[in-house]
Amino acid sequence: MEKFNVVIIGSGPGGYVAAIRASQLGMKTAIVERAEIGGVCLNWGCIPTKALLKSAHLLTEIKSAAKFGIKVSDVQPDFKKIIQRSRTVANQVSKGIEFLLKKNNITVLQGYGRIYSKNTVEITPNDSEKYFVETDYIIIATGARARQLPGLEIDGQRVIGYRQAMTLEEQPESMLVIGSGAIGVELASFYAALGTKITIVEILPRVVPTEDEEVSAELEKHLKRQRMKIYTSSTVKSITPDGDKTKVLLETPEGSKEITVDKVFSAIGITPNTEDIGLEKLNIKTEKGRIIVDEYYRTCIDNIFAIGDVIATPALAHVASAEGITAVEYIAGLNPQPINYSTIPAGIFTHPEIASVGMREHQAKEKGINYRTGKFPYSALGKSTAIGSRDGFVKLIFDEKDQLIGAHIIGENATDMIAELVVSMNGQVSGKHIIKSVHPHPTLSEAIMEAAAAAHGEAIHI
Repeated sequence: MEKFNVVIIGSGPGGYVAAIRASQLGMKTAIVERAEIGGVCLNWGCIPTKALLKSAHLLTEIKSAAKFGIKVSDVQPDFKKIIQRSRTVANQVSKGIEFLLKKNNITVLQGYGRIYSKNTVEITPNDSEKYFVETDYIIIATGARARQLPGLEIDGQRVIGYRQAMTLEEQPESMLVIGSGAIGVELASFYAALGTKITIVEILPRVVPTEDEEVSAELEKHLKRQRMKIYTSSTVKSITPDGDKTKVLLETPEGSKEITVDKVFSAIGITPNTEDIGLEKLNIKTEKGRIIVDEYYRTCIDNIFAIGDVIATPALAHVASAEGITAVEYIAGLNPQPINYSTIPAGIFTHPEIASVGMREHQAKEKGINYRTGKFPYSALGKSTAIGSRDGFVKLIFDEKDQLIGAHIIGENATDMIAELVVSMNGQVSGKHIIKSVHPHPTLSEAIMEAAAAAHGEAIHI
């Protein structure tokens, strides 16, 4: 039986990053993967969706070329080639991770991994008999899958999940999207840009309900501009076949409505992959399907750790990566600083993009914090006007000590711009320091400086 210092089950952004860091720290490392290297994020989530959205964004820009003095005619999307390119991009990135694992002398064990004992992992390959490896430490990084509800089960034909939504052979004329979280609105934006008639159904009172209320309102305005029909505070009551199409009965604040569509896309969240991986065998504790861990991701078994979507932390790729590094450095005795989850950024890659970190304004109110906000519109930026992307704003929230406690951006390049505000929060940079940090002109990042100035009554351009 081969022996390792650490075996990681799952090769997504948590698993492969943990493996590389473990190898860097001198550990003999193996990673177990039952499907493609890179997990859901690289193969079916973060990366291929961004490839699809790039095609949609480019199509939208080309259609607007006349505004920039460029004549273009007969612009048509080639749906099959767009899908094909996204798969090519995913494969390239997956192969890149394979190269990194090989470069770092990490053993890849292809097959289904289960914990057999606290020091043994069972691997069942697709085409051969199971075998075992011995290890000092185990890290569970098995990720998550699309959540399903009774009556709304994903069948891959009428009701599709994110995998099918990214690999359809033909572009549907109409699609109903259940759920307006990041996955729902991103793929809704992609299909709408290509001409599919989109209807979004959200059970909560607003789209992207985890974002700041002003950001939600701004995005809903843009989604409607893209001719999407949106039903908030609404639910799907039933789905019935209607020939090649599907009838969907909705319960809305205005009463029952029936809609006929080509496809129903279920984007109602994710379920952690914690079944059949050996947790029960060792009585590893879980709560609501997620593994219970301490601040270093150690389970109730002292040499078994869990990271990423299988634990009750934000289900984001960069969170899983950070957790993987922290867990491995703890195993190596480096005494790492626990992750501060109040400064974890999130991004939604719609057009316009959304990015956020820290508290939403309603959360600051609920906590009774004496706060002030500063808001600066993209429309007041010279760069925004020059590039034709004037929609959106930067909103900053400061406490009474002038510490940044929340930042929210909707607009062009929002997901790149948020990093400055993450660093500011982690470094406890004051609003005054942001104002006095001269930002280059003309850039979109000037909106950050101006929003801080607005919070202090010092804004120049509004």
